[in-house]
Formats: sequence, structure tokens, C-alpha cells
Amino acid sequence: MRALVAVASAVLLVGCSTGTTDATPTTRAPSSALHVDVLGKIPHDRQAFTEGFELADGVLYESTGLEGRSSIRTVDPGTGRVTRTVDLAADLFGEGITVVGDSIWQLTWQNGVAIRRDRHTLVEEDRASYEGEGWGICHDQAANRLIMSDGTDRLTFRDVDTFAVTGGVDVRGTDGEPVTRINELECVPDENGHAQVWANIWQTDQIVRIDPGSGKVAATVDLQGLLPEADRAGVDVLNGIAHIPGTDEFLVTGKLWPTMFRVRFVTSGA
Repeated sequence: MRALVAVASAVLLVGCSTGTTDATPTTRAPSSALHVDVLGKIPHDRQAFTEGFELADGVLYESTGLEGRSSIRTVDPGTGRVTRTVDLAADLFGEGITVVGDSIWQLTWQNGVAIRRDRHTLVEEDRASYEGEGWGICHDQAANRLIMSDGTDRLTFRDVDTFAVTGGVDVRGTDGEPVTRINELECVPDENGHAQVWANIWQTDQIVRIDPGSGKVAATVDLQGLLPEADRAGVDVLNGIAHIPGTDEFLVTGKLWPTMFRVRFVTSGA
């Protein structure tokens, strides 16, 4: 089973898994096809098996996976320097993360455990259990809910405090086919303040934008070739989407990638 950055005249202030499924990713015929506009490059720790990626108040939070190597960390988004790391127990496989107020929820892959941490110290404060696998998670602030992926075509809604299931939606492409292997998630408000979910599709170079109200894929971004071939030795798949608040820009990276990229997702000719 994820250069210095300047944003809006200031320096820049989140899996999956190696899990498998028989389903094939389905992201055909999106309503809007986008491409990536690269604005900058920042170093990324090549030892980080990136599962969760999120930027909040000038701090980049990153969750890494693999048993015995999983961690949660804070990163300087301008330099890529890791500023704090807390390791998970050796039997836990870290997955997606999301910031909720002064806390961070961190998923685990097949352990059925969500860990709530103090956002500033990364120290564990509480745990919740869930059924199935944990892949990605994001905080829909407008609806005050968590949105979680488990590798299937289902997004599950959860309570921000108790982690209890409050609903969910099945994700479909414009052809009506299920969209599976939905991985790392990022909730980003649209022009009306409603969350749109940007998601990696595991084992592809695609990121999709999902309307969590209907479950429909509204756009697909093709990031093929983002990481140059010369830098691909020893790397794993694209994974990690962090929206840069107040802009239409994102930081994206991959598992064991040497670089994270500051990008925009644009239509052809934009």
C-alpha cells in the first residue's frame, strides 16, 4: 500500500498500502481531463514510504508505511527537512492522516486501528477501531466529518471525535463503473465552500477529484512522467497530495521519491 516554496507572498506554511485487490482501477472518461503544471521542486526523504500528506499552518505532516518503518513526522515544506518524527510500533503499518483542530488522525493498514495524536507533539492521545483496511483519510470541514478510503470504491464518512461511521458514498466514473483503489485523500473546498476529495488511485499516475455528495468523479489528472526517469531507481508509486491553503496549488510526491513537487492542476492551454 506517499527549492523553496513561496505562496501568496509568504513562505509555504498528507496510502496505500502494499495491499492487493482483484479489482482493476477504473477512471475512464472523466468529465474533466486535467494536466499538471509544475511550479517548483523540493527535496523529499527517499526513505519515506509516503502514505499520508497534509499541509496546515505552515507545517507539512507526513505519515509513512511499512511494518517496522512506519512513522508520523513534521516536515519543513520549503526545504523538505524532517523536523520531528515519532515511530509507530513495529507491528503497525502507518497509512493516511488528517488534521482536525489540534489533533491528527492516523490510520493503519490492516491493524484496524486509528490513532489520534496531539498535532503539535505527535504524541498518541487515543485510539479508535474500525473494520476493514485503512488507506486514506481527510477532514471535510464544511460538513465536520472525516472521509476515509479502504481500497475499494467506497468512501466512508466518520465522526471527527469518535470515529464512528456516519454514512458513505460509492464512487463512480462518468460511465457509471466503480472507481477502486482509492488511496491517499485530500479534502479541498470548492468555490462554494463544499469539500471536493482529491485522491490518488493506487498503482496509477492518476489523481481524481470526487464529489463526496454524489460519489461521481468530476476530474482526472494525468501525472505520468512527473518524476523524471533518471530519478526513478528504487522508487515506488505516486502517492501524497497536500493542498496549499488559500491557493489552487498542491504539493505531491510518491513513496520513496527524492522530490516533492509544487503543482497546479489545469486544463489544456491554461
